[in-house]
Amino acid sequence: MVYHIQQVCRSEDVTLPTSEEVPNMPVTRTQILSAQFECYLKIIRDPPHNEDGTFCNRTWDGWMCWDDSAPGTAMQLCPEYFQDFDPAEKVTKVCNSDGQWFRHPESNRVWSNYTLCEMFTKDKLTVALSMYYLAILGHGLSVVSLIITLCIFSYFKSLSCQRVSLHKNMFLSFIFNSICTVIWLSVVAQDQELVASNPIGCKILTVLNLYMFGTNYFWMLCEGIYLHTLIVVTVFVGEQQLGWYYLLGWGFPIIPAITHAVALNFLQTVYKWFVNGITSNPHHLILSFCLQVNLFFLLNILRVLVTKLQVTHSAESNAYMKAVRATLILIPLLGAQFILVPWRPEERKATTIYDFIMNIFTHFQGLLVAIIFCFCNAEVSASISKCIKRII
Repeated sequence: MVYHIQQVCRSEDVTLPTSEEVPNMPVTRTQILSAQFECYLKIIRDPPHNEDGTFCNRTWDGWMCWDDSAPGTAMQLCPEYFQDFDPAEKVTKVCNSDGQWFRHPESNRVWSNYTLCEMFTKDKLTVALSMYYLAILGHGLSVVSLIITLCIFSYFKSLSCQRVSLHKNMFLSFIFNSICTVIWLSVVAQDQELVASNPIGCKILTVLNLYMFGTNYFWMLCEGIYLHTLIVVTVFVGEQQLGWYYLLGWGFPIIPAITHAVALNFLQTVYKWFVNGITSNPHHLILSFCLQVNLFFLLNILRVLVTKLQVTHSAESNAYMKAVRATLILIPLLGAQFILVPWRPEERKATTIYDFIMNIFTHFQGLLVAIIFCFCNAEVSASISKCIKRII
């Protein structure tokens, strides 16, 4: 068996890359040596190939380990050693019909095809940078628009009511979420050394991101419950105790955020915390459930309001109908990314379009909330117009 390993090594003409060939050489060389050692152990420990017919022997090609292969093309995902390589692409290695690994016609050396690993890296980097700046722009616009919205609702006393108090808390949750996301994107996401070191500060920021992201949807749920209680349960009469809404909107999101973070701490690195933490099943299923419950509430409210309008045509019913319409528009807008997640296309251009749409729905949510609840609100427009007229 030792002789077999020596043959494998020589057959590949193995040479480790030099520091001129690969950036961040110390880390890369350590990773390759570790992978090489694991490969040789695997070659020794795996049982011999028992199937009849011709096959190519297991081997180490200098960067990756290959199992015994039947004639044809073997494939693996690209290694993560090099920054210029895309781990989502494939490496191919051809096994000839005579049971020998394919040799490159120019060098006559056994050859693995790593071409795809860096073929689209520049294009993907360009797309990634575009998405990064789109995210920064979206959250920046969201923060500015929501602060303006908060100022408007706080300044005009004529707009004050319990429903507006809920609006303000929802606006605050979107502001905090955008601030946390911008901090992550600016400080952590671009610092690979910081990500690799996985400090406690990054974990805390990730939990905060999960929590703030959750508060957005729980405050949307509060909006739906409030309207449902106001219209369907109490039939337009009486005020509600807002303490329970504060507990649901700010308190309850702590539970899924902490639970999800604890699970991720055992399973993933801090980088995967963020990549999977915001969009992976355990957390977003809870948020998706909030949206579904909200949709049920609002459809029931709509049914009651339509019935009452047919009978009374009261101005109060019309006012509530406008509030319901605004919330009904917002729910599918905020939940679009949850609907689209399972259908991520594999084709490159379609994937780019998909990621662009997902970024719009994810990072411009605060701006959408401000537009629907404030800038397109007739009561707000009327209050601002009266103020301008008084000044003039």
